[in-house]
Amino acid sequence: MKIWYDENVEKKKFEKRQSKRDVDLEDRAYIYGDCSLLELVWNNLISNAIKFTDQGGMISICQESEEDYVRISVRDTGCGMDENLPAFYEKKKPGKETKTVIRMKRNRKIVNKMELTRLQRNFEACIEEIASLEKSKTSAATVYALIVALIGTAFMAGSTFAVTAQTPQILLCILLAVPGFIGWILPVFVHRRTVRKKTKELNPLIEEKYDEIYELCEKGSKLLY
Repeated sequence: MKIWYDENVEKKKFEKRQSKRDVDLEDRAYIYGDCSLLELVWNNLISNAIKFTDQGGMISICQESEEDYVRISVRDTGCGMDENLPAFYEKKKPGKETKTVIRMKRNRKIVNKMELTRLQRNFEACIEEIASLEKSKTSAATVYALIVALIGTAFMAGSTFAVTAQTPQILLCILLAVPGFIGWILPVFVHRRTVRKKTKELNPLIEEKYDEIYELCEKGSKLLY
């Protein structure tokens, strides 16, 4: 949790909103579950807390390990939800620190199963699109780095043939070796630069998908409660 928080939240989100935060996370905690779904839940909770907490507000994120489970809580002083909405969350009031509580019912009667099925399919499609966008951040960078490395290898091969010929061509060997070495060193920097560029381009699209997922969950909750 701490590693995920440092990589995905600390630098990217809090700096934009300039909200105060109180973070208490363990360095390591082991749980059994679906990593992508757990990350989705954490991202939604923390993103909404940051999004709806005004500048100077307080956001508290706490994680502690119990004997049989790990407890993670997200509290904020944001505006909360409309009082007229169904109360499947704890009521929140502006300026008061609250936390999200989801109440699950057993044997509930599904009023509109067809609509819920459609929402579920849209939810799964959004998850797949997010996974595809995340993967594309590094796939293009890997291709570009490999191309540069292959070009460098071609120059090094030419340099080797030049020096091992019956009449060694020392000058030609040096001329070919220089771009060859550059072609072997440059892929690391090409990969990093491309990843940064793609991340900057794709992060807004990923955030839009998370917002779409949040809206789908809201619609589904209204049909269930």
